[in-house]
Formats: sequence, C-alpha cells, structure tokens
Amino acid sequence: MSLNIFEAIVRRTTGDYDGGGEAKSTAVHPFELRNIHQSLYGKVKKLFDNGHCAESTFEAFKLIDKLVQRLCQVDESGFKLMMNAFNETKPILTLADLSTTSGRDEQKGYSFLFSGAVMAIRNPRGHEVNLSDDPDTCLDHLAFASLLLRRLEQSGFS
Repeated sequence: MSLNIFEAIVRRTTGDYDGGGEAKSTAVHPFELRNIHQSLYGKVKKLFDNGHCAESTFEAFKLIDKLVQRLCQVDESGFKLMMNAFNETKPILTLADLSTTSGRDEQKGYSFLFSGAVMAIRNPRGHEVNLSDDPDTCLDHLAFASLLLRRLEQSGFS
C-alpha cells in the first residue's frame, strides 16, 4: 500500500513509516507523541488528519480565545482580550503570585504569550485565503496551544 505524501510525513514523525512507501502496523498518532492537549482531539485533530494543517491550527487558537472569553465573561476577543485577561496589575485571570516581582513578571509574560498567539498564529490563518502549514509546523503550533491550555488548567481555569 503506497502512502500519499502527507501520510508519509505524518508517519515519518511517528516512526510508523518504513521509508519505502509502506506503513508499519504499529501507528502512534503525532498528537500522542507531541502530548497535544485532549481538548484539541475533536475538530482540530480531524482537520489535521485530513491534511488541513492551517485550519487545524486556526481552530485550536480559536478554542483558546473562546475559552478565555468565557472565563472572563466578556465579549472582546484577540489581543485586547488576552492583554486584559492576564494584565499583571489587575488581571481577570491570575496565573501567578502577584505579590512578588517574579509572579508579576510571569503574569505579564503570559499576557504576551496569549496575545502573541492570537496575533501571530490565529489571525493570519483566519484572515488569509491561501495560507497553508506543513504538519510539523502545525504540530509545533498545537504543542504551544497545549502549553497555554495546561497553564490555564494549572491555575484552576478550564
């Protein structure tokens, strides 16, 4: 059974490829290898599995935006939402101990990570028509999305 190019790339990242165009019988999905967050296993995984990597990434970061929006109980989204949600002086969502300099720095850093994620990763995929990502780039983005989701969970938000 010959693999298409996308399947070969995915299987190569999982070690489920013999190099000669044939699939091995013991498949481990790249989401498992990269420890992708379980909340991304629905629509995001389906898009990835069907070769729609940019769309998969977009949906993952749209999920994060909607989650933060729901947790903050506000109608704003994107950069403004993230900067307000994780503001180091008056956050809506506190991720660190704001009584210490280190905690305030961490809080501020996460405001930049969350806001940067929606600006640099989500927005181009939501606004550009012919943007595409390769599977490895998509998996990098999804691993980053997983980090952000886990940080919210560690702080008691989900």
